[in-house]
Amino acid sequence: MAVRGGSFRDKRHFAASAILVRHPEGDLLIDAGFGADVTAHVTMLPRLVRAPLQVGRTVGEQLDAVGYDRNRLLGVLLTHSHWDHSSGLDGLLGTPIWMNANERRHAAEDPDGKVFRLVSTGHEIHEYTFENRPYLGFPTSYDVYGDGSVVVVLAGGHTTGSVIVFVTVPSGQRYAFIGDLTWQIDGIRRRVERPWLLSKLADSDPEQLRQDLLRIIALDALMQIVPAHDLGSYDGIPLLTPEAAAQFR
Repeated sequence: MAVRGGSFRDKRHFAASAILVRHPEGDLLIDAGFGADVTAHVTMLPRLVRAPLQVGRTVGEQLDAVGYDRNRLLGVLLTHSHWDHSSGLDGLLGTPIWMNANERRHAAEDPDGKVFRLVSTGHEIHEYTFENRPYLGFPTSYDVYGDGSVVVVLAGGHTTGSVIVFVTVPSGQRYAFIGDLTWQIDGIRRRVERPWLLSKLADSDPEQLRQDLLRIIALDALMQIVPAHDLGSYDGIPLLTPEAAAQFR
């Protein structure tokens, strides 16, 4: 059910994770993963989309475990507002949520946005805007720090304000955190979309999603592409350790 042509014999382990981006001007989290109250969050979902899950440490617990200074966090930049990307906001109180206007509106109106509306209570919303400046084939972009290290583009096919976050680290390694543009890297490598029924249920604009998927497929050889729910796609991304956290104290 992840990509067209998949098999019921081919079972996948999905991820619900957060990525910490370090920058001298302040850090960002891309998505928030599962929260401490994830069991209650699941009960707020339609029964059709509830799935078995295993919970590790939340992003807040992982940051605290390595002695990370949360005052360094500028905010949580959501690829979109669905529950499995925002649940962990419940352990990040005081941290602003970064969203564009399209996604903010979607989150407020979407019948499936109950979890986001719950966990975002008490958080400041930092609303960013896109400039008419093309970036890697996408017509609009937002350069977070103004140095090209973190660039956000609108890819509003899954939800109306879904984004892709491009990150370039000092070594020159580049990443594309594509949220739910596809759930598994097979969607990129095999050039396939979600199955028709799943797309009808999950995507706000399948034609827009198709265009953005083709744009990312064209970039596959240039960077590490990370669908949010493909556990194997995170391979090679360093884990946060106490030593790494100490570098920016």
